[in-house]
Amino acid sequence: MDALLLALLGALLGEIGDKSQLLVLALAVRYRRNGAVIAGIVAAATANAVLSAAAGAWIGPMMGADARLLFLALSVLFLGVGLLWPVGAPDLLTGWPTGAFVTTALGLFILGFGDGPQFLILGIATRTGHPVLAGIGGAIGVIVALVPVVLLRDRLLALLPSRAIRIGGGAIMLVTGAVLGLSALALV
Repeated sequence: MDALLLALLGALLGEIGDKSQLLVLALAVRYRRNGAVIAGIVAAATANAVLSAAAGAWIGPMMGADARLLFLALSVLFLGVGLLWPVGAPDLLTGWPTGAFVTTALGLFILGFGDGPQFLILGIATRTGHPVLAGIGGAIGVIVALVPVVLLRDRLLALLPSRAIRIGGGAIMLVTGAVLGLSALALV
C-alpha cells in the first residue's frame, strides 16, 4: 500500500502547475469535448505509468537494497528539482490534424515521458518491489491532477496557489531525497 500512496501523492504533486495542466487546459478549451480529453488523459497517464512500473519491475531485482534506495532517492530528487524549475508554456499542438482524444493522449504521453512523476513511479516500483501498486498510484495521481482542469478550466488554476505548492513540494522532495540518498550511502 505504501507504493500506491507514495506514487499517487508524488505524481499528484508533480503535476500541479506543470506543463501538463496547461496543455490540458488549452486542449479542453480548443476541443470543448470534455469526455474525449479526459479519456486521452486516462490513456496517457496509464501508458506512462505502465512503462515506468514495468521498467521498475525489470531493473529492481538486478539491484541490491542500497542501490534500490539510492535509485528512489534520485527519483525523488529529480521530482523536487522539476517542481522548482520554472514552467514554460507547452506546445499547444495546434498543427496536429487529430481529434481531441488522440491529440490529448499522444500529447500528454510525449510530454510526460521522462517527467518527474514518471521517474518517481519508476523509483518506487524499483525500491518497493510492488510495480503494479506504484503504477496504479502514479496513474491515479496524474489523472486526479489533470481531470479537474478539464472540468473547471482556468477557474481551477486561478484558485490553486500553484507557485506556492510547487516551491513547498519541491523543498519537501529535495529534503526527502537527500535523506534517502544519505541513508542509502550509509551516511546517516
